[in-house]
Amino acid sequence: MDSDENEYSWKVIFVTMCWEAFKMGVKLNDTVTWVGKIDWELRKFHGEEYSTQRGSSYNAYLVRDEKTVLIDTVWAPYDQEFVSKLKQEIDLKEIDYIVANHGEVDHSGSLAELLREIPDTPIYCTQNAVKSIKGQYHQDWNFKTVKTGDKLSLGSKELVFIEMAMLHWPDSMATFLTGDNILFSNDAFGQHYASEMMYNDLVDQAELYQEALKYYANILAPFSKLADNKLKEISRMNLPIKMICPSHGIIWRDNPLQIVETYSKWADNYQENQITIIYDTMWNGTRRMAESIAEGIRQTDPAVVVKLYNMGKADNTAVIGEVFKSKAILVGSSTINKGVLSSIAAILEEIHGMSFKNKKAAAFGSYGWSGESPKIIAARLTESGFTVVNDGLKMLWNPDEQALEECKDFGREFIAKL
Repeated sequence: MDSDENEYSWKVIFVTMCWEAFKMGVKLNDTVTWVGKIDWELRKFHGEEYSTQRGSSYNAYLVRDEKTVLIDTVWAPYDQEFVSKLKQEIDLKEIDYIVANHGEVDHSGSLAELLREIPDTPIYCTQNAVKSIKGQYHQDWNFKTVKTGDKLSLGSKELVFIEMAMLHWPDSMATFLTGDNILFSNDAFGQHYASEMMYNDLVDQAELYQEALKYYANILAPFSKLADNKLKEISRMNLPIKMICPSHGIIWRDNPLQIVETYSKWADNYQENQITIIYDTMWNGTRRMAESIAEGIRQTDPAVVVKLYNMGKADNTAVIGEVFKSKAILVGSSTINKGVLSSIAAILEEIHGMSFKNKKAAAFGSYGWSGESPKIIAARLTESGFTVVNDGLKMLWNPDEQALEECKDFGREFIAKL
C-alpha cells in the first residue's frame, strides 16, 4: 500500500470513529454511559456573562441495572439531537426513571422533547427543582421529590440523593451510585471545558485547573461557606467515591478526591501571593498610573505576582478568576461625568456579587475637572467586603515624571500595608 492509500485508509478509520462517537454514547463502565453533548462552539454562558473560550459540555448519564435511569439532559438547542442519539443508545421506553439534579436550562433543556416520547416517566428531583422546572416549562410532569439520604433502588445498586442547595441554585442536588461508587455532582466540580478526551488524567492539567478555578470563582465563590459545609457533610457520609461525574467538562476518575480537596481550599477564603490591578483609561493617564503603581509594588516585593488588566479590553470572567486568587486588588478609572468608566462600573458590580472575603484594596484614577472616581471606587469596594487600606490616589491631567514617582510610592505604601 503506497503512502496516499495509507493516508486515505487512516482518514476513513478516523471518520468512522468520529461517526461512532457521534452516534453512540461513551461507556464509562459496564453500568454507566455518557450520553451528553460536547459544545465546541460555545463562547458565552449565562447569557453574555461567562466567557467559555474552550467551549463546554452538557453531561448526561444513562445508568443501567435491573432498572434504567437517565441522569440529567442537555441544553435546549440540542434537544432533538440528544433525543435522537439517545434512541440509538436505548429504547426510550426502557428508561424507568429520570433524575434532574438541577433545573437550570443547560441541564433540563431537553426534558420537554424527551417527555413527548415517554411522558409518564417519573422525574426524581428536589422540591425546589419542581418549582424551577414547572416555572420554566409550565408542565406538570410526574415529579417525585427527594431529600438528602433518600434512596432509589435500581436492583443490585441504589441511587443516594444529596441536596446541594445554593451550589449554585436552591434546587441543586448530587446523586451517588452505590456499587460503582460514582458521584454525579451536577455543577459542583465542573468546568466549562470541551474535550474529546473525557477524563481528568487525559487532558492538559494546566488547562483543566485554570477552567476549574475560573468556574468556581465565577459561579460558586459567592456560596463558599455553604460549599465548605456541604463538603464536610459529604465527608461525614463516608461515601467511597471512585469517580466524580459533573454536568460540565471532564470526568474525574484519576484520584477524583483531588478536586474535592481543592474545593475545600478554594472555599476557605482562598488567596495566593498575587495583587491584581484593574483599570480603564480615556487618554492613557490612568494606564500610566497603573503601570507605575505596579512598578512600585514589584520594587518593594519582587516575590509578589502583579497582574494588570485594562477592563476596556480584558475578559471579565477571567479577571474575576484573578481577583479570586488575589490577596489584594487596586482598581482605577478616569473620571467621566462625575463617575467611573462603564467597564469599571461593570466589573465592580460583578465583584460585589462574589462576596469575596479577607482581601484588601485601594483605588486610583486620573481626571481633568472634578476627580470623583477613586472615592466612588473605594466606596463600592468597601460595600463589596474589601478592606480599603487608604484614601486612594488621583492625578490631574496626564501624569508627569514626578507624578509617576508618586504612583510608585503609592504602590510601595500599598504593599507595605499588606
